[in-house]
Amino acid sequence: MPSKTRRIVHRNRPRLRGSGWVIIPLTMGSRYCADGLLLLALFASPLIAQSNPGEPIRPEWCRELPRPQYKKFDRVDVASDWFEVYRITHGVFAIYEPHQFEEVISYLIIGNKRALLFDTGLGIGRISDVTAKLTKLPVIVVNSHTHPDHIGGNAEFSEIYDEDTPFTRLHEQGNWKEFARDAVRPERICGKLPAAFDTAAYHSRPFHVTHRLKDGEQIDLGDRKLEVIFTPGHTPDALCLLDRANGMLFTGDTYYPGPIYLFMPETDWAAYSASVARLAALQSKLKLLLPAHNVPTADPEDLLRLKQAVGDLNAGRVKPAVRDRQREYNFNGFSLLLADK
Repeated sequence: MPSKTRRIVHRNRPRLRGSGWVIIPLTMGSRYCADGLLLLALFASPLIAQSNPGEPIRPEWCRELPRPQYKKFDRVDVASDWFEVYRITHGVFAIYEPHQFEEVISYLIIGNKRALLFDTGLGIGRISDVTAKLTKLPVIVVNSHTHPDHIGGNAEFSEIYDEDTPFTRLHEQGNWKEFARDAVRPERICGKLPAAFDTAAYHSRPFHVTHRLKDGEQIDLGDRKLEVIFTPGHTPDALCLLDRANGMLFTGDTYYPGPIYLFMPETDWAAYSASVARLAALQSKLKLLLPAHNVPTADPEDLLRLKQAVGDLNAGRVKPAVRDRQREYNFNGFSLLLADK
């Protein structure tokens, strides 16, 4: 969550929890919630039962849409009633889902031989229809991690690269019916669902991974190469993609401007700290960060601020706001949300 001195407020969505969402109001604002009320949810592994679907979300969360940050990018017409597509730079498109308060952003990265889709969103709209309008090249899917808001469209593709972790393999099986049910509740939708969408049938579909990624592996798209960087912490299978030649880092949920969720059972704070240090070491070589929620670009210097924040937290130099079983450490432009001890 941005600091109190900045009006931008991010990450309005609740976080998923195995069998439903528990919504927790905080005072620092939301993921772009208009009145600054943060609506959070505790996320647990699908192995942990949670039957409470959560209280209703305030309808004001979508009042500020569309985000002003998108005005500087060219919008690409893909004739979709769910997705909005923006050209970030040559060969890179942000595929944004503004009508559900996860506000997921997937990225299509196009080379001259192949294209790569970094995450596939919620699975509410058919993201494969969008990619087909943007490129005729074969598309590889890579997931930043396997929370269901990032794998919803995986089943629409035949070539999927992911890590080989128990967490990943569990989520390849699909289902997430409680997540799916709550994701399309009226208070979580801004505008309308796609005309052809079947609410009753919605679920996270199983998918087949065709290649297991290794840390440091390069994915060759022809005239563009992407380096896989394992960044465990947010989840055990979190990763980023680095385009060294163009100075771009696709950060997934490891970093974005907003409250960074690090309180789930699968979160590993020590691993996250190490991952942040690894990414911060790249800062001088970067021109652009591309995160997975809310807005499509961020300043690479944010990685240095994030590293400093993590260091301050580990050294006990900052005090959190403690409420509702969570500790929120507020910094300039983001916050770190940890489970209360």
